[in-house]
Amino acid sequence: MKISVIIVNYNVKHFLEQCLNSVLESAKHCETEIFVVDNNSVDGSCAMVKKKFPQVKLIENKNNFGFSYANNQAIKKSVGEYVLLLNPDTVIEEKTLLTVSNFMDSHPDAGCLGVKMIDGKGRFLPESKRGLPTPKVAFYKIFGLSRIFPKSAKFGQYHLSYLDKEKIHVVDVIAGAFMLLRKETLNKTGLLDETFFMYGEDIDISYRISLAGYKNYYLPETTIIHYKGESTKKSSINYVLVFYNAMIIFAKKHFSKRNAGAFITLIKFAIYIRAALAIFYRFVRNLITPFFDALIILCGFLFITPIWSNYKFGIEDAYPQDVYYYALSGYIIVWLLSLMFLGGYDKPVKLINVFKGLLSGTLIILIFYSLLPVHLRFSRAVILLGSAWATLLIPVFRLALHYTGRNAFRISLPGKKRVAIVGSKKESNELVKLLNNNNPKIKISAFVNPGKDSSDSFFAGDLSQLDEIIKINKIDEIIFCAKNLQSQQIIQTMLQLNNPRMDYKIASPDGFSVIGSNSINTTGELYNIDINSIAKPENQRNKRMLDFLFSILFIIFSPILIFFIKNPGKMIKNVLMVLTGLKTFIAYCEYDGIDTSMLPKIRKGIFSPVSLLKKSEISIAVAERLNVMYAKDYKLMQDFTIILKSWRKLGKY
Repeated sequence: MKISVIIVNYNVKHFLEQCLNSVLESAKHCETEIFVVDNNSVDGSCAMVKKKFPQVKLIENKNNFGFSYANNQAIKKSVGEYVLLLNPDTVIEEKTLLTVSNFMDSHPDAGCLGVKMIDGKGRFLPESKRGLPTPKVAFYKIFGLSRIFPKSAKFGQYHLSYLDKEKIHVVDVIAGAFMLLRKETLNKTGLLDETFFMYGEDIDISYRISLAGYKNYYLPETTIIHYKGESTKKSSINYVLVFYNAMIIFAKKHFSKRNAGAFITLIKFAIYIRAALAIFYRFVRNLITPFFDALIILCGFLFITPIWSNYKFGIEDAYPQDVYYYALSGYIIVWLLSLMFLGGYDKPVKLINVFKGLLSGTLIILIFYSLLPVHLRFSRAVILLGSAWATLLIPVFRLALHYTGRNAFRISLPGKKRVAIVGSKKESNELVKLLNNNNPKIKISAFVNPGKDSSDSFFAGDLSQLDEIIKINKIDEIIFCAKNLQSQQIIQTMLQLNNPRMDYKIASPDGFSVIGSNSINTTGELYNIDINSIAKPENQRNKRMLDFLFSILFIIFSPILIFFIKNPGKMIKNVLMVLTGLKTFIAYCEYDGIDTSMLPKIRKGIFSPVSLLKKSEISIAVAERLNVMYAKDYKLMQDFTIILKSWRKLGKY
């Protein structure tokens, strides 16, 4: 056996299916065995592998003990001369396995091999080749010197950015997303260190391979797609903590006591800095649009009020200043809250939600205005004129921000996404049915023949003409049909187009799923599945509104509730924490041994999806399954039901 491919999976069924399809095609050119180690997924991954890939050796874990542990399970059972550790969110070329095994055969000094990786938009991933994160290299990376001077051999050592990505190099570290290891080398160095749960194990094994006298090679003669998912969001505090903690483990293991101490101090400092920057960035990103909205409203009133006052009364300051400024502050707050609760600040922005927020805010203001005493009113006309100003200028300003190209200001504009399908006539027609049934917001603008025959009028042209087809039809997205199109063709096309604004997706050979990734930091999008993730802005907003309303109700009725609840002091504390946003009423179950690291982040909760179960019915497997279901298919009514049935326990947790 030449190569043993090992894929560790956790709740990414459709990515896994696409990955396995590409591996099986590549295995036709190289003797290969394939292992899938599933870390207790609840999305049907194991059933899919058993049904569609019976030749794959499946290891079903009932607990998630981490990436290293899972890989080691399969390595111990493998019989290949080489072991390939491969992420499930990858697509490899048809000749990838043959290319890398031939290279290893001709380079007996090679202990480990990595390849050129691109993301879902065809951009080169710098982690394809890395240097050893010594204290000095980490310093350059943490303080941004590696980004400022990428071509410097001194400062660019973390990603070896000064080395030509199109040439073969000996490097320090190979990324765990695609890591080909010589079995003989593993017998000398030992397997992956299971102390590393999620990050750092690739750095550790790469370093141990170097210490054993072997070399780590970067080989750009074959290219793979590595989509990367939400779990690797590098702006998240969770990523900062997990990743840098892995660096600390590595330093304690391999550096001298003195160097390890300096490195750990630097890393801890970096954690504080990166966490602070992440919080600050999130704070600014969330508040910058409301700030500009408030500024536009304020400028409008300051401009309109003196003009109307002069027109109505002949003087510019006819209205009492104290009443005017208090009222103006209140109006701005009402409009901003209306925008927030009606989705005006969701990402991407929908202009219809902006109009709804502004008009609802105006209606609320006018209702309250009519209820005020006469001496506190100053002008209904100014309110209407200010509302017209805001309704006109705020959407215009949002559009201006949208065209800056920043994701934080992106607007979901009306109209359909223009899509080109690359595939045979039969496969393209079948895909059209799937897309039309499941995604009405797209328009099929062109069909592209993957072959050279473009005589059929059904096609706008062939693959060699794709660049022109994109320009003429103003294509936003390309979907490649994998059934009659090789992975190598797809990857090379993405590289040749080199269009960072283009989105790419791949339709599975059976036509049941269409997945891809629009950015390095997003999980693949599925056209055929509607996942109501708890991470959706509208779900986050609705959840927060429910928390707020129940908090108010519990506070109002607390004089009565204290007679029915044990430990009423704890109840009041919990309710106040929910009211202020420090907690939520319902969150994931987080008993000891339960892994929530791969789920969307939400606040700590008082209750969880298992709160309605008896203790005898709760196990780690049940809790993790319910956590994933709660995260992937969020229902507001479920929160409502759990709160109503569990309120007597508000003082218990």
